[in-house]
Amino acid sequence: MNETIERILNHKSIRKFEDRELTSEQIKTIVQCGQAASTSSFVQAYSIIGVKNKENKEKLAELAGNQMYVVKNGHFFVFCADLHRHELISKIEGKDLTDPLESTETFMVSLIDTALAAQNAVVAAESMGLGVCYIGGIRNNLEEVCRILNVPKKVIPLFGLAVGYPDQAPDVKPRLPFANIYHEEGYIENEEEIKKQLSDYNEIISAYYEERSGGDRNDTWTEQIADMLLKKQRQYMKGFVEGKNFSIK
Repeated sequence: MNETIERILNHKSIRKFEDRELTSEQIKTIVQCGQAASTSSFVQAYSIIGVKNKENKEKLAELAGNQMYVVKNGHFFVFCADLHRHELISKIEGKDLTDPLESTETFMVSLIDTALAAQNAVVAAESMGLGVCYIGGIRNNLEEVCRILNVPKKVIPLFGLAVGYPDQAPDVKPRLPFANIYHEEGYIENEEEIKKQLSDYNEIISAYYEERSGGDRNDTWTEQIADMLLKKQRQYMKGFVEGKNFSIK
C-alpha cells in the first residue's frame, strides 16, 4: 500500500481547525489539482469560489446551520456547477446552445464535473497535511448564498469545503462492507444477503458511535439514514434549479 492510498483510506471530516490561514500557493495548488480531475468531453463545467472575508463566512455558516467551522478554518471553498461560460461560448461561436445547455445530460455533466474536481482537491489538500470538511448545508438557502457570492444565472453552488490545519484527530468512520458496494458483471440483487450485510454493519456503526460519544449515542446506520430521509429537506430545489436556467429536459 502506497502513501496516497493510505491517505485516502484514512480520510475523515475535520470540524476543528487551527487559527492559521492557507497560503496563496496552497490555495492555488489545491485548485489546480481540482482542475486536473477528469471532465466529461473536456466541458469543465464548474467554478470554485474562495471565501476569505469573515463577515461572508459568518453569513454562510449561519445559512449552513450554524456550522462554525465554516468560519474558523484555513480557507473556505465553494464548488459550483457552472454553465455560464458555456452560455458565453454560444455568443462567441454564434451558435444557439440553449437546448443542449438546458438538457438533463448537460446538467448531470456539470454536477459530475464539480464533484470530481472537489474530490481531487480534497486528496491534494490531505496530502499537504491539511484536513477538510464538505459543507452541504449551504444548499439550505441557495438564493441567499448566491446573493452573498454574486453568483449569476447558469451557476449553482453545490457544496462548500472547509480546509485547514487539523486541531482534532477523530477516528475514521467505518464505511459499508466491500461486498455491499462492489458488484461484478452486473448488480447482485440478493435481498436477504444485503439485509444480513446491513445488520452486520449496523453493529459496527452502533459500536463506533457508542465509543465516540462515551455511551451517549448508539444508533445504527439504517436507523440514522431512514430518519434522515424521512425529513423533508430543501423542497425548493427544483424551482431554484429551473430559476437558474438549468431546466431539466
